[in-house]
Amino acid sequence: MARSAERLPGQKPLPDPDEAESRLPPRKSPPPRDPLPAFDLGSRSQPSPEHHDFLGTTSDRLSRDPVRMDSKAFTRMKRGKLVPEARIDLHGMTIDQAHPELIRFILTSQTRGLRLVLVITGKGMREDPHDPMPRRRGVLKTQVPQWLRLPAAAQAVLQVSEAHNRHGGSGAYYVYLRKRR
Repeated sequence: MARSAERLPGQKPLPDPDEAESRLPPRKSPPPRDPLPAFDLGSRSQPSPEHHDFLGTTSDRLSRDPVRMDSKAFTRMKRGKLVPEARIDLHGMTIDQAHPELIRFILTSQTRGLRLVLVITGKGMREDPHDPMPRRRGVLKTQVPQWLRLPAAAQAVLQVSEAHNRHGGSGAYYVYLRKRR
């Protein structure tokens, strides 16, 4: 309705726009914020590891495996007090030669009723410092625990762990076999 138009009875006059703003309560400004603490990029990040060995060594993985055999026998085995009843030396064999030999040895050892056998893999060849590709040392050392987890041998194997120094240390494995049923 225009200002010059007549008001109807009972109608209040429209307020002047300048007056309307002056009658409103003043806006409250938000409370002042505390200044943000200084931020340095990466100040809360964890320090990066010294090396990036994502899978860990075979020895580390075996040491983290749960103990599935008698704990007293396991302790004696790790201390080198239990004498292996048989042993196989895969040292110097290729993967194609070593895999079937290992499976045959494990299964025949279980058939004969043996409980603790020693598998000698060797530590592997030294790393070539001029090789641009990083490689794991000891192909057999890495493969043997994996082969013992495959279905052919897994039904016979109860525990695999690195041998004590008197039985070959990190170049050999104790394989504790299940009782034959």
